[in-house]
Amino acid sequence: MKHHPLRLRGIFAAIVFASFGHAALSADLAPSAGSPMATQSPWQVRLRALGVITRDNGSVDGISGSGLSYSDTVIPEADISYFFTDNISAELILGTTYANVHGEGSIAGLGEIGKTWLLPPTLTLQYHFTDFGAFQPYLGAGVNYTVFYNQSGKSADSLDVKNTFGVALQAGFDYMFDEHWGANLDVKKIFLRPDFDATVGGADVSGKAKLDPWLVGAGVTYRF
Repeated sequence: MKHHPLRLRGIFAAIVFASFGHAALSADLAPSAGSPMATQSPWQVRLRALGVITRDNGSVDGISGSGLSYSDTVIPEADISYFFTDNISAELILGTTYANVHGEGSIAGLGEIGKTWLLPPTLTLQYHFTDFGAFQPYLGAGVNYTVFYNQSGKSADSLDVKNTFGVALQAGFDYMFDEHWGANLDVKKIFLRPDFDATVGGADVSGKAKLDPWLVGAGVTYRF
């Protein structure tokens, strides 16, 4: 079967046009050559030493002048980040710590009431400022869900701190030595106010623990 020369040239022109159009569209969607996203993976990890500094506040319901305080700790912490763009990322913070709970004010005579471990995974959405070269500051905000586990009473017969959500605010910076490695300083404030139940001397009591910790961390950054 023979094809007319004009028809063949028309088909050839259509194929060439479609090919160039596809290439142009692909170029528009691809990251620019000067963008870090053009050469780097969107994944990043950090390892930090983290100071957990609690706010010593809280009370036992129905006991006037009662107060609570909590121990501060230093723990290892890891986080995983995913960059949607050069400026926007999401970060999941992972770590675990404990708090010794002490009576204050009118219940100071109880001393150490008990101890609880905390698993506080925190997810933040961050904005990274990219106009300062190796110095790359960021701000973030997100949500925390703290799980309290392995709880025990001391002067209390039992202690049960309830799992709860909290709001997290964040500020920090990376100083990048090259395209992969950097140093990190990070500060978070978590608004964490769980309810608790306890049994003291055979009497059931309840209240609210206002921990509201500052999380101050320093460590290393690795961008894949």
